Amino acid sequence: MGNIIKKLAIGLVIGGILVGVAKALEFPFVFQMLFLGFAMLGAGVFILLDAPPLRTMSGAKSVVALVAVYILLCTVCIAGATFLPQFDPEEEKGKIAKILKPQFEASEKGKTEELIARAKALDEQVKALEVKLMTLGAEQMAKGLSTGTPIPTPPPTPTTNMVAGDFMKLGEEQWQLMECYNCHKLRGEGGKKRGPELDNIGSFLTVEEIQQKITDPKSFMAEGFEKEWEKGRMPDKFKELMEPKDILALASWLGSFKNTSVNTPRPIKKK
Repeated sequence: MGNIIKKLAIGLVIGGILVGVAKALEFPFVFQMLFLGFAMLGAGVFILLDAPPLRTMSGAKSVVALVAVYILLCTVCIAGATFLPQFDPEEEKGKIAKILKPQFEASEKGKTEELIARAKALDEQVKALEVKLMTLGAEQMAKGLSTGTPIPTPPPTPTTNMVAGDFMKLGEEQWQLMECYNCHKLRGEGGKKRGPELDNIGSFLTVEEIQQKITDPKSFMAEGFEKEWEKGRMPDKFKELMEPKDILALASWLGSFKNTSVNTPRPIKKK
């Protein structure tokens, strides 16, 4: 008996040292208890080494004893495990989300700043094009006045087509810049079923109504997308990210899509 008490005391001392080291290293409490349990388990093994040998059993008795010990060990392991902290996927997801939240916020901020920078660059290109057109017109007028010849009136169609083409190109660039394709499918590309296909949107909404939808997503709801509309899946941020002319260009470009072969859901006016 004295030997048993001695080995138990040694196990407790070693366990206490392990717990102290684990606590100093800021290990979780459950690991501190595991270290203490391992120390006591080792002490128990050394105590069993001093136990008297069992008497020899017959074949049937030995099988029964082996099964009984196996059941006892399984019961102890399973019952002991129930006292340990259990894995909760939702709790772990919450921890991961909390850790990654600053990174996501920084990424979204950088992405927004990039979009604003690209939008400003496009704005500068449009302004440069307007200045160039005005300069060309002034040069032609000055040339006509200096020679005394009538100033020829340029055909309106080519100039109009050029400006309209650039304006529509600006609208398509805004589609790509604002990543509208992440939610909407157009010309068979993009879309993740979070928003309706838009190949025939020009048959349902005017350019002004499309502008309203862009700046105020709650103003129209597409049939079949009631849940998405209620949850506000379309972000209410484009009126801050885009200049008025960019919104007009995007709305004009979308308004040109009138492909009736595509089943674009009918928009329902809400405001």
